[in-house]
Amino acid sequence: MDFLESDEFLSVIIPVTVYWVYAGLYEMLGNLDKYRLHSKKDEETKNLVPKREVIKGVLLQQAIQAAIALTLFKAVGNNDDVINNRSSSSSSNTTYTVAIALQFLIAMLVHDTWQYFVHRYMHVNKFLYRNFHSWHHRLVAPYAYAAQYNHPIDGILTETLAGALAFYVSGMSAKTSIFFFTFATIKGIDDHCGIVLPWNPLHVLFHNNTAYHEIHHQLVGSKCNFAQPFFVTWDKIMGTYVGYKIERREGGGYEARMVKDARE
Repeated sequence: MDFLESDEFLSVIIPVTVYWVYAGLYEMLGNLDKYRLHSKKDEETKNLVPKREVIKGVLLQQAIQAAIALTLFKAVGNNDDVINNRSSSSSSNTTYTVAIALQFLIAMLVHDTWQYFVHRYMHVNKFLYRNFHSWHHRLVAPYAYAAQYNHPIDGILTETLAGALAFYVSGMSAKTSIFFFTFATIKGIDDHCGIVLPWNPLHVLFHNNTAYHEIHHQLVGSKCNFAQPFFVTWDKIMGTYVGYKIERREGGGYEARMVKDARE
């Protein structure tokens, strides 16, 4: 099979393509001020890095991730044999679907676990925060295409390794990983978009959503809501969970406010 048509290549290039397309859609929706958690003016005045530099940083991050992912695929191979063995022993498509769903769930849990503890340590360790993770928190008012704006070292430790572990521990094939990493990419963008659309299914299915992560990016929220991108489980287990409520913002739109008692 030609490399450019291989599942390994597609698992790298499709999530990157989806990133810019989906983020672009949110940029257009950003004109709907009544759904924004912060104003466009906040993006210009509160953020400490210009959007041009954010785009450059994201492209660098994606290039590094792509190089690492393709190198790992070549060195270790993918898990097609594991998947094929499962599917060949299945008596029905339902069994195969359940197996894929289980791989997705395992991958999500592994991904969340790695990201929670590394992300939290990036905040706790002053050297790591000052030199690496603070790049991401230059975005006090995050927006869609800034979701993957990180220092390259932070990106490798927090995101690339999380994805690699999720892939290998779950046993998914390269073909299945196309869908998993695309979904994870969409979820990461959604968490940073700063827009609460009433018909967004991700806000219904996941409590770890745009408003939840908005709290973390606020100056008062740097020691809470570390979990990303799927569940809030580790925040609740480790006592770093802080709830939120969405209120109307003066001048139009909404704002996410911290609620220390999750029952409120």
